[in-house]
Order: sequence, then structure tokens, then C-alpha cells
Amino acid sequence: MKKTLSLIFAALLLLFPLSACEKDDGGLKTVHVSEVTHSIFYAPMYLADSMGLFAEEGLKIELTNGGGADKVMSAVLSGDADIGFCGPEAALYVLAGGSTDVPTVFGQLTKRDGSFLVSRKEEPDFQWSDLEGKEILAGRKGGVPAMTFEYILGQHGLTDGVNVTLNYDVAFDLMTAAFEGGTADYCTMFEPVASEYEAAGKGYVVASVGEASGEVPYTCYIAKDSWLEKNEDAALGFLRAVTKAIRYINEHSSKDVAPYLAEHFAGTSVDSIAVSLDSYKAIDAWVSNMAMTKDALDRLQDIIENAGELPRRVGFDDLVSTEYAQQVYDEIYR
Repeated sequence: MKKTLSLIFAALLLLFPLSACEKDDGGLKTVHVSEVTHSIFYAPMYLADSMGLFAEEGLKIELTNGGGADKVMSAVLSGDADIGFCGPEAALYVLAGGSTDVPTVFGQLTKRDGSFLVSRKEEPDFQWSDLEGKEILAGRKGGVPAMTFEYILGQHGLTDGVNVTLNYDVAFDLMTAAFEGGTADYCTMFEPVASEYEAAGKGYVVASVGEASGEVPYTCYIAKDSWLEKNEDAALGFLRAVTKAIRYINEHSSKDVAPYLAEHFAGTSVDSIAVSLDSYKAIDAWVSNMAMTKDALDRLQDIIENAGELPRRVGFDDLVSTEYAQQVYDEIYR
């Protein structure tokens, strides 16, 4: 019996450092983040990594591309990701559907749609009414990109299935390839894809979707309450690093910021990255305070309700926690 207990104890001692290594890398706590897509639209998060701001908080970020908000939510719910980065509608649907296992929105990064409308032909005098009778690749049905686009169309007298066609059949991360292959008349693209697509002579950027739609909580950080409760320091550190990066971008030229982002966009020139940053600065894409507001969530629910995708409206406090983001903002901007 003593020999058996000794063997078990020895095995536990061997397992302990292995499990510690899974959590830490060089003294840093690893946080697994699943992002909805990879774009310069999310520059502050990548900048925080490249400038060592996450490391200053004792964190090492492991980033994976989820390829859509639904997949990001699945990763969070399954535990494959600690933090999900996607539209808050993903968590809203889970809550509105009656689930008790609902991740909390604990930080907001972008405050408007980050996509640009790309046409097959040059249209210097483009008007939204020009989309009448046309087919557009604008995202996954039920996703904020598609619903925001539908909201804009409604403001210009256009209705899907009546006088315009929104193609929902192509997965979010395959839209550009489908467009290049001949599907639809227009396609929405994020940076740097949009400007590079235009530079290659494949299409023309004719409008900013975010500029047309106005402010909406477009991309946010979500996590299970169980993770937040056990990793409060990591959550605060994560938001602190991103908030510092947002401030750096706002206070420095795109040419100064672009070199830091090059490692996250292999094959994209520094000049192209700078152009993309300018495009997002021009539409005031990022928040300064990452604490979501009730007005922002109400506007998002208006858009989802308009698209007929909202089972029921949900309460702000049932979905959002502003505690971490507000604390970080007060520290940095005090």
C-alpha cells in the first residue's frame, strides 16, 4: 500500500509542473483568444502584442482565427478559447434563446462596421440607391455585418428579396474568394483586403459601411463568468494592454504604427498597413473607453430586431459587465 501511494504521489508531482507549463510560458500566463476574422480593423489588439503591452501585464496571447462569430462563440462555450472576440450578437442570441450558460461581454473595441463596399467597376459618384437590382455579398445571415448592411439598405428604400439581393450563402471568411470567382455584383471587405484588392485592379472601394451605418457595438470581448471570476487579473491586464494600444494609435501617425503591425500581416507592405489604418481612423473606428454603454446595446438590438433575428430584447446587465473596462479606462486616462 505504501509503495502504491508513493507511486501515485510521484506521478502527481510529475503532472504538476506539466500543467503549470500549459498555463505559463516564460512566466507569462497564456490566454487563448478566438477572433472572428483577422483584419487591421482590430489593429489595437495586434499592436498591444507587438509593443509588448500584453507581456507587461504578464500575459501571452494565443490567437486563432475563428472564421465567424458563431464559431467564436462555440469555442468559448466549449472552453477551447478563454476569450472570444466577435460581435456581441453572438452572446445576445445565446441569452435571448434562454440559455443559462451565457458568456459576458466585458469589453468593446470597435464602435462601427469596419467593412468597405467593393464594386467590380469604378463608381466615383456611388450612391446607396445604385444597389437597386444588384446582388451583394455582405456576410452571414444573423451576423452583425449582414444586419448592419440590411439596416443601411432600408434607410435608402431597398429591401432584400424585393429590389436588391443579399447573398447569405457564402461563409464569412470565403466571401472575397467567391467575389473574385464571379459571385455577386458587390462584396464587403475589411482592411487590408479591400485596399489591396483595389490596388491589384480587381475591384473598387466605393463606400464605407461603418460611415453609413453610424455607431454600433461591432466587435467585443466575451468570456464565461467562470473564467472571469478565476482570472480577474488577466481580464484587467488584457483590457489595460488594448486600451493603451488604442491610445497609442490615436496619438501617433499611421506611418509610426504600421511597422509594429507588420508581423501580424505577413505579405502586406508597411505602406499598405498605414493606408488601412488611415481608412479606419477616418471613420473613427475604435472606442477610447472599452466599457460598452446601454445606448450602444439598445442600438444593436434595434438593428437585429429590424432584421427579424431577435427572439426577444435582453437587459443590459444580463449581458454586459462594464466593471473591468471602466476600471482600466479610469487608470489610464485619470
